[in-house]
Amino acid sequence: MITPLFPESENARLETLRALKILDTAPEERFDRITRMAKRMFGVPISLVSLVDSERQWFKSAQGLDASETPRNVSFCGHAILGDDLFYIPNALDDKRFYDNPLVVNAPEIRFYAGSPLKAANGHKVGTLCLIDSKPHELDEEDKLLLKDLGAMVEQEIAAMQLATMDELTHISNRRGFNTLATHALSMCRRNDISATALLFDLNKFKPINDTFGHAEGDRALKTFADLLKQVFRDSDVFARIGGDEFAALLTGTSESEAHVVIERFRNAVSTYNKKAKRGYDIEFSVGTAEYIPDDTVETLLDRADSAMYSNKRKER
Repeated sequence: MITPLFPESENARLETLRALKILDTAPEERFDRITRMAKRMFGVPISLVSLVDSERQWFKSAQGLDASETPRNVSFCGHAILGDDLFYIPNALDDKRFYDNPLVVNAPEIRFYAGSPLKAANGHKVGTLCLIDSKPHELDEEDKLLLKDLGAMVEQEIAAMQLATMDELTHISNRRGFNTLATHALSMCRRNDISATALLFDLNKFKPINDTFGHAEGDRALKTFADLLKQVFRDSDVFARIGGDEFAALLTGTSESEAHVVIERFRNAVSTYNKKAKRGYDIEFSVGTAEYIPDDTVETLLDRADSAMYSNKRKER
C-alpha cells in the first residue's frame, strides 16, 4: 500500500476546509440527493461526499456505507485531492498503490473507485464526490464528464451553504450559521456529558466610531474584531457575528471559569492591537458568559450570556 502524500499547500487547504464549518455537521438533503443520484446513475453500491481532514476522511453524505469516517492514510480520496482531474481506479487489485490496502483486502473490499475532486472558492481541494464498488468497473468519457458535473453540483451546494451561514463583512458565521453549529455542538455535549460555555460580546462606543471616522472605518473595526476572534479562539470553537456590533462564541469542553481565562487572553490580544494600530480610537467590548446546563437551547444559553453582558456593561460604566 502507498500512503497518500500531502498537498504542498496542506496547511492552507485545512484552513479552508475548517473555515467552511462543515465537518461533523448533520446530514443534509442537498448533499444526500446528489449521492443518491450518483449511486443510481452509475449502478454502484456506494457513493460518498468525502471531506479530507488532517488525519481522516469524513463523509458529509454516504449512500451504501455505514461508516462516518475512515483514516486518511488508507483513503483513496487522499490520493484524489492531489490532482485536478478525475481520480479513477478500474480495479484496485491491479494497482500497486492499493492492492494490499485494508479497504481493499477487508470490507468494503474496494475494487472500483472514481473520485471527482471538490474545490472550494479559493481553489483548494477539500474532498471528493466518489463512487465505490466491490467489482471492477470501466468508465467511458461520457461517464467521466457526468461524474464531474455531479461534483460541480456538490461544490455549488458547499458554496451556497457557506454564503447562507456566513457574515458577508467579517467572513465568520452569521446568526443562522451560529445557531446551526452551536445546536450540533450542544447535542454532542449533552450526549457525552461535556461542559460548554457561551460568550456574548458587545462592542462599546461603536456608534462614535461610525459618526467620527465614517462607516468604512466602522466596518474595519468589525472585521478586526472578527480577525482577533479567529486568532485567539480554537478551531473547535463556534463564533459568529450575530448582530450589528454583537458577536457570540460557544466554547465546548470549557467551564465558565476556564472561559474567563480565554476572555483575558482575548482582551490582551485586543489591547495589543489597539497599541499598534493607533487609528484614533480603541476597540473596546463588554462580554457576558453562561455555562451550559442540561436542556439548554442555543437561545436560552445566549439569553443568559446576554443578561450577564449587560450587567457587566453597567458595572463598567
